[in-house]
Amino acid sequence: MNGVRGMYSSVDDTIDIPLVNDLRQIAGVAARIDEFCSTREVAPETVYAVNLSIDELLSNTIGHGYDDDETHRIAVIVRLEGEALVVVIVDDGATFDPTQMPETEPGTPLEDPDLGGLGLLLVNRTMDRVDYQRRAGCNVVTLTKITGTGEER
Repeated sequence: MNGVRGMYSSVDDTIDIPLVNDLRQIAGVAARIDEFCSTREVAPETVYAVNLSIDELLSNTIGHGYDDDETHRIAVIVRLEGEALVVVIVDDGATFDPTQMPETEPGTPLEDPDLGGLGLLLVNRTMDRVDYQRRAGCNVVTLTKITGTGEER
């Protein structure tokens, strides 16, 4: 994971947020992203969409990605690239590609016991782009949200 994080750590418009597989740490990630984006005048609705997507992905990783009780490191890297807010999430959990979730049939009741992946559907529809790679035993999910600021960075 260090190699992926190291690619972005020296860029001014980048933050690297390390955490472990503990659901209680997700709120701290959102707070850091809020602070990062507010100082760069990213629209609140963009920040909300990104935080919602990160929350969903981290919750899934922490809740379902590990089959042991060990502490695992997760990296969240957030950077501004021109008019886009780009988030890279790196974890060493079980292989899972969030872009390959089957679509839920329209009209399926929310109470349906087979219904799953609504959060991932939300991620895939809220973000402008979601990419996945498996590298060096890690899931690498890249989220891109256009900020619409019209300002080149």
